[in-house]
Amino acid sequence: MSSLVNLFVMLFVVIDPIGLAPMFVALTHGGSESYRRRMAFRGTVLAASVLVVFVLVGKALLHALGIGLPAFRIAGGALLFLLAIDMVFARQSGLRSTTEREQEEAEQRRDISVFPLAIPLIAGPGAITTALLMSGSAGQTVGGMLARLVVLFAVLLLALGSLLVATRIMRFMGETGANMFTRVSGVILAALAVQFILDGLVAGVVLHSR
Repeated sequence: MSSLVNLFVMLFVVIDPIGLAPMFVALTHGGSESYRRRMAFRGTVLAASVLVVFVLVGKALLHALGIGLPAFRIAGGALLFLLAIDMVFARQSGLRSTTEREQEEAEQRRDISVFPLAIPLIAGPGAITTALLMSGSAGQTVGGMLARLVVLFAVLLLALGSLLVATRIMRFMGETGANMFTRVSGVILAALAVQFILDGLVAGVVLHSR
C-alpha cells in the first residue's frame, strides 16, 4: 500500500495537475468553452495512451536495450531531480513545459491536444520515466500491474479535472499561487528522486556482488 501511495504522490507531482492550469489557459486563449473541453478530453486520453504503453512494455523495452533496472532507476532519479529543480525555481524548460518556440508553434495550431498538451505537458519526460519505473517495479503479478494502472488513471483524472476548471483555478489562485504550489511539489519530487537514485545504487551493488 505504501508503494502505491508513493507512486500516486510521484505521478501527481510529475504531471502537476495544478501547474497545468495556467499553461492550458494560455494555449486555449480566445477559444470557446466547448473547444477547451474538447482539447482537455482529447489531450488527456492521448497522454493516457502513451503512458499506459510505457507501463505495459517498458520492462521489455529496457530488457531489449540491455538496460538493467538499477541503472534506469539511477538515470530516472537524476532526470526527476532535474525536473524538481525546475519546479522549485519555477523555471520553464522542455522538461515540464513547452519551450518558447514550441509555444509559438502551438499558438498557430487549432488542435493542441497532441502537441503540446498530451506531449510534453501531460506525458512529458518525467511522466514517461515514472511509467517506465512503474513497469520495472510492478513485479509479475497481474494485480500489482492493475493497481499501478489504477493509480495512473486516478492522477490523469485529476489532471483532466484541472484542465476543465483551469480558468477557475487561475481566477482563485493566480499565477503566484500556482507557482507556490509547484515549488512545494518540487521539493517533494526532489526527495523521491534521491530515493530512486539510492535504491538504484543499492540494487546495483547487490546485483554485482552475486
